[in-house]
Amino acid sequence: MPGGPTGAKTRLMSEMKTLRKEKWIHFEDDDMDNLLKWRFALMVINPDSYFNGGYFRAEMIFSEEYPYQPPKFRFLIPITHPNIYADGQLCISILHKPGEDLMSGEEASERWSPLQGAESVLRSVLLLLDDPEINSPANVDAGVLYRDNRAEYIKRAQATVERSKRDIPRGFVMPTNFEPPPPPKSEDDADFWAESDEELDFGGSDTGDDDDDGDMADFEEGNDDDAEYEEEDDEDDKIL
Repeated sequence: MPGGPTGAKTRLMSEMKTLRKEKWIHFEDDDMDNLLKWRFALMVINPDSYFNGGYFRAEMIFSEEYPYQPPKFRFLIPITHPNIYADGQLCISILHKPGEDLMSGEEASERWSPLQGAESVLRSVLLLLDDPEINSPANVDAGVLYRDNRAEYIKRAQATVERSKRDIPRGFVMPTNFEPPPPPKSEDDADFWAESDEELDFGGSDTGDDDDDGDMADFEEGNDDDAEYEEEDDEDDKIL
């Protein structure tokens, strides 16, 4: 990079490396030279989403003032959604400049701050797809459709998903689950407990048996002593 990386590019390089490990985003190439303009696809893998199975190409543009100023985001495919403009840009609080906005009623905590990052923006976008804000829509027609004719809205969403699949690169396999597989169950657990029932001694009965035998022997010896004592008493009586 000519002149060396700036503070914005250094941070973006780190964020991009982290995001490349995620399954729900696919960068179009491995080139990290143009760190201020990202091209990628967001994938929706959620059975409950109207956009499930979507491969939505998008771009983010950053300024040299990042992270003190938010990036710009837009989808590169038309999507009928209450909070997506016709040109693919979004109406979403996290992309608005830092600080409280009295006109919109947005609090500073809802808007961009340097503590945010590219990943938090992209996750917010995915959440917005499934949970639109229809009180202040960017696309009024889509907002009315979502509110009054949900069946038609779902139909258009599914059509958008099918259209987006044309953009899946050849050889790329769409993930079906973002969760890591559970660890394999040990096959030895049942055998372990079956053997334990037979081999392990939890009652200490052998020790108890030994003690009981000892106590019985002492008791019997005690009886013999008592018998001898009674015989001696009988002899004394005869003498008297």
